[in-house]
Amino acid sequence: MAKRRSIWQGCVVGGALTALLALGSASAHADQFGIQFGAGVADHDVKKLDLGLVWDPGWQWWHFGGFHFTVVGEGHVAYWHITERAASQAQIWEFGITPMFRIIKDTGWIRPFFEAGVGVRVLSHAALTPDRTLSSGFQFADTLGVGAQFGEHQNYQAGVRFQHVSNAEIKTPNPGLNFTQVYLQYNF
Repeated sequence: MAKRRSIWQGCVVGGALTALLALGSASAHADQFGIQFGAGVADHDVKKLDLGLVWDPGWQWWHFGGFHFTVVGEGHVAYWHITERAASQAQIWEFGITPMFRIIKDTGWIRPFFEAGVGVRVLSHAALTPDRTLSSGFQFADTLGVGAQFGEHQNYQAGVRFQHVSNAEIKTPNPGLNFTQVYLQYNF
């Protein structure tokens, strides 16, 4: 059973890396890249600093009422710091990718948006405290947020996100973590 999970997890991680490479190879024709800096907090005294690379291919669908639907790809490296006294690992690294689906305003100096995405994450350690573990280094990250792109050339972006990180019952216990994050982004 453990071997089957290990093979399945390897396939998922391999697929995620293949998708990331495909995004990178398609980037030669990309409209915009961005660098994202974020910070967040979760229950159980977990603080998070996040660095993201964002690719916006400029795809647009379903124009309605001055808004449209789009998707951007995000790759993340994050550092978790656990300040709880009984922390098993005070520092945890997170690596992952997420496609973010957005409904964004078509025009204007400020373009508000709503966003949602589900991505995969790999953690350096699964144990937070002796009595609280995420059970596996492989996790999913469900994200909901609001924000705005702004500036004359839409070079800036800011937003607030709610992110739930858990392994979707691949292995139990599966308590997950809920992060509230803010982020700033610069688009090249």
